[in-house]
Amino acid sequence: MGTDERAAPGGAPACMSTLCADFLAVRRGTEALTAGLTAEDCQLQSMPDASPVKWHLAHTSWFFEQFIAVPRGIAPVNPAYAALFNSYYVGAGPRHPRLRRGDLSRPALVEVMDYRRQVTQAVAGLLGDRQHAADTDLHALVTLGIAHEQQHQELIVTDMKHHFACQPLSPLHSPAPAQARGVAPILRYVPMAGGLVAIGHEGPDFAFDNEMPRHRVWLEPYALADRLVTETEYLAFMDDGGYAQPTLWLSDGWAAREAQGWAAPLHWQHDGDGWRVLTWQGWRRPRADVAVCHVSHYEADAYARWADARLPTAPEWEAASAQPGADEPARHGAWLEDGHRHPAPMAALPAGSGLRQMFGDCWQWTGSSYLPYPGYRVPAGTVGEYNGKFMSGQMVLKGGSAATPRGHARPSYRNFFPPGARWQFSGIRLARDGGTA
Repeated sequence: MGTDERAAPGGAPACMSTLCADFLAVRRGTEALTAGLTAEDCQLQSMPDASPVKWHLAHTSWFFEQFIAVPRGIAPVNPAYAALFNSYYVGAGPRHPRLRRGDLSRPALVEVMDYRRQVTQAVAGLLGDRQHAADTDLHALVTLGIAHEQQHQELIVTDMKHHFACQPLSPLHSPAPAQARGVAPILRYVPMAGGLVAIGHEGPDFAFDNEMPRHRVWLEPYALADRLVTETEYLAFMDDGGYAQPTLWLSDGWAAREAQGWAAPLHWQHDGDGWRVLTWQGWRRPRADVAVCHVSHYEADAYARWADARLPTAPEWEAASAQPGADEPARHGAWLEDGHRHPAPMAALPAGSGLRQMFGDCWQWTGSSYLPYPGYRVPAGTVGEYNGKFMSGQMVLKGGSAATPRGHARPSYRNFFPPGARWQFSGIRLARDGGTA
């Protein structure tokens, strides 16, 4: 279904720079995620928040065309695509309604793939043209576009899972690398001294504008759980009537639970013999060695109250992620590149190994609202609508998930979703006050 973009596009050298190579790699990676999907699969839209795969394939191309190719004199592939595949950039003009993206049977998937090919050739041609070698704005926008497309790779996985899960056949049976059976380590709390800490991104490496500027915050002593909450631990909360105790819930969360009939995480189902969990490899029983995912902020907060704990703040999480502890591999769970598309079984580690699963496996809900940092300014131009306009009514998540590209693992990364969102691979890490276990 995809195209081989390793060849020189449009007659230009394919990889005159690392940036060009990274651009071509991310374009191929997106198309690799669609292997085995039919045109009908790529058309599905199961809810307004989950876009069709075909739309993701087109929108990521629209981003490069809109902000890079067209401003540099390259004619758009099809002027009608400007409105069809615009997401939320008001400054870029009209937008097709988000909840109606599944109605777009035209352009056909084969036309969208041709659109991708032409945009890829255009951008690679610009990067291979020596007259643009000093175009720092071009390089910055391509770098942003690569990170943007990687975010949509994650959305392709999460949205496709939601689309398939809504079908009676639940056609989620993809091969995955073999996984050793994990362990169910006792949950321990790692003390953190707190104090005056610096958070936010600094340095020359790429980061989104919402990760800056770096600034100082004061943290009281606290303790952070050394791992994520597991499926069976969450099942104990359910069995104890966690979904029936309003005193555990925020008011808006209880209202959402009532309105939507929540009784378990998303993609859990009771079959008469007990609960089972839907993964990309099919249905299975809850496990004691795998982190629970697909819970909302409301559910995570209610679980934390039930467990005599709370959710960490985003500054607490970020400061803790920089602390010495377990060796680096133990801090990471599954990533998109690993192919599991679900949190990995927990590895056995000696007691006192420190924090694990800080990155990968599940996005971790925090108790922090998504707000601008002190001194933050929205970037100029339409591309400035990327993050800043959403700094209201959202909660911060940290760490990345099994659907996140590995390159997005950094302490300062701030993901954000409304507190009722559940279709992402979002999980729970607990915290307590006082800096003691």
